[in-house]
Amino acid sequence: MTAQSTDQPSTAGLLEFTEILDSRQVRALFQPVVDFANGQVVGYEALARGPAGSPYESPLALFAAAERTGRTSELDWLCRAAAFEAALRDGGSQLAGAVPLFLNCEPTAFGSPCPPDLQSIVDTARSRLHVVMEVTERDIARDPAGLLSAVAQAREGLWGVALDDVGAEPDSMALMPFINPDVIKLDLRLIQARTTAEVARIINAVLAQAERTGATILAEGIETPRHEQIARAMGATVGQGWLYGRPGPLPRTVPSPSHPLRLIGVEAATTVRTPFEIISARRTTTRSAKDLLIPMSMHLENKGLEGSEPVVLLGCFQEAAHFTERARARFERLARTASFVGAVGAGMDATPATGVRGANLAQADPLRGEWDVIVVGPHFAGALVARDCGDAGPDLERRFDAVITYDRPLVIEAARALLSTVLPT
Repeated sequence: MTAQSTDQPSTAGLLEFTEILDSRQVRALFQPVVDFANGQVVGYEALARGPAGSPYESPLALFAAAERTGRTSELDWLCRAAAFEAALRDGGSQLAGAVPLFLNCEPTAFGSPCPPDLQSIVDTARSRLHVVMEVTERDIARDPAGLLSAVAQAREGLWGVALDDVGAEPDSMALMPFINPDVIKLDLRLIQARTTAEVARIINAVLAQAERTGATILAEGIETPRHEQIARAMGATVGQGWLYGRPGPLPRTVPSPSHPLRLIGVEAATTVRTPFEIISARRTTTRSAKDLLIPMSMHLENKGLEGSEPVVLLGCFQEAAHFTERARARFERLARTASFVGAVGAGMDATPATGVRGANLAQADPLRGEWDVIVVGPHFAGALVARDCGDAGPDLERRFDAVITYDRPLVIEAARALLSTVLPT
């Protein structure tokens, strides 16, 4: 629900925004989500609006002002509460059952405290409403740890998770498996624009994810019957857009659909473990010297240079000193084509190389004992995870207990653990 704007509002304009926020004047409109097969409403997306006729009626203007005044988290909670209050008042009994409420959430705000005056509404909604939290691929690229934490909290609260605007940034497709969404929302530009090779690549990645997990594909921006035909051809089974209804109040009666929108029911992770702990618990390790493992690690790294699909590349180097000039040059080169490149280690800078995201590991962090290289793309996944045996002597002769695996679910679980350490931009 955040937005960027180049317009600088006047002092009077920001005072008006402050009054809107302080007096809780944000309201919610709702747009139906429709099943293509029978035309029945299977959900509603809540959309935030400021006071009608004001400069802040648009959510873009609201969140741009909130960002400038440092009140983004408060505004996000207010938008959430406004949607909950309207849903409980106008369609609560049905929305609590088979008709979910799709709700945009700012991940950084999701973990912030709820304002006390909104707490009772939020608590009631949590116990009565069927909610699907919407996040975007941009969120995970900006703050991986924050988004993964927000998704885990949503799942702990038995909420579903939808990945919004899929395809808006094609190179971020490799990040989709880390969210493992219940619903994949195709960006309207995929539906409304001419089909190209790039669009085909995006759709193939979405179809592969949906086939593997059972996620529902939802198409946004359906304005004409032709758009619906395109959406169906892309694998979507539900959609939203002006063809089915413009944003407005909830109807007083929300019938239960004959085929409710199915969520895949992903369980929240209960423990945080290291990549080696995750993979070695299910695969046999072998003991090898570092010089024998380097060719395997470079083979995985080079998957990012093939260009056939955008990948996420994550490396754990134990200490920043092991992120040598040669490694830095390789990772910089990989960052030019990969969707996301991260490197962690004790003493590692937040940006250890151009285009590379880093994290400094604490003294007691068990990752300091690991050397990991993990690559995840829409279709490929592979990992080398190794634990230092503690040898002294030359670096290339140090021995590691190591595992190499291409088991996709296992690789993604390990990658998620490593990604959760990477710092936000």
